[in-house]
Amino acid sequence: MKTVLFTVFALTAFAANSLFCRLALGGATIDAASFTTLRLASGACLLLLLTAVFKERTSPIPRGNRVSAVLLFIYAVAFSFAYLGLSAGTGALILFGAVQVTMIFSALRSGERPHPFEWTGLVLALAGLVYLVFPGLAAPSSIHSALMASAGVAWGVYSIRGRGAKNPLADTTRNFVHSLPAAIGVSVIMFRDFHLSAEGALLAVLSGALASGVGYVIWYAALRGLTAMRAATVQLAVPVLAAAGGVIFLSEQLSLRLFLSAVVILGGVGLALAGRRYSVQTKRAS
Repeated sequence: MKTVLFTVFALTAFAANSLFCRLALGGATIDAASFTTLRLASGACLLLLLTAVFKERTSPIPRGNRVSAVLLFIYAVAFSFAYLGLSAGTGALILFGAVQVTMIFSALRSGERPHPFEWTGLVLALAGLVYLVFPGLAAPSSIHSALMASAGVAWGVYSIRGRGAKNPLADTTRNFVHSLPAAIGVSVIMFRDFHLSAEGALLAVLSGALASGVGYVIWYAALRGLTAMRAATVQLAVPVLAAAGGVIFLSEQLSLRLFLSAVVILGGVGLALAGRRYSVQTKRAS
């Protein structure tokens, strides 16, 4: 039950992050580099505060391996710049396609053998995603497509590494703190494109502190109870949650396409999770 609650909270945070990014970058309220820097900086500040508050329960922030911090930086900066040249639908398809390929390949390489129901559910959920974003698909820019694919691969590997996190709060804090200098460097390089409004800054802070900072801590906690295959599959629910959030908070239209795709995606995710449960019960019985 704890894993279920953590997963639902994390996926909701990811969907909220998509809404914040869409509002900020789509409305040109802030440039991509500044959005990334403010996002990581606000996340780092909140996580450092939480680490100080719960210092008795957390270990000191490690100073060694910074691979996850690099992956977080690559994901954040590539995601922001990719959406400057991609539609929401095309970007979502490339991002989640790259995440699925990365995490499934890792699962198979580590010896996971998914149940046929899991494969069926995954294919069904991916088909629902394609159906959801199809009207927004367009011939994408190769550069922006490569950036979004890089963001997907980085996030996939970041999630895989998070499955071994012993202290989600300390690990996520370290990742945000160590990724910040590189983000500041990008802002310096892209200074000529700098533009910032109060609305853009607020959206970047909400994206970083709440949707990213807190959301990633909860995701790391959830990953301890998820297989790589499961973690890959459940993330396909994020576009549905983001679309629902657009209807509720952004007054976007609720269409028959959205409803049908939500049923297919969530049905596929449910089938995949049921397949894993059936596989585990079968092994126990045998």
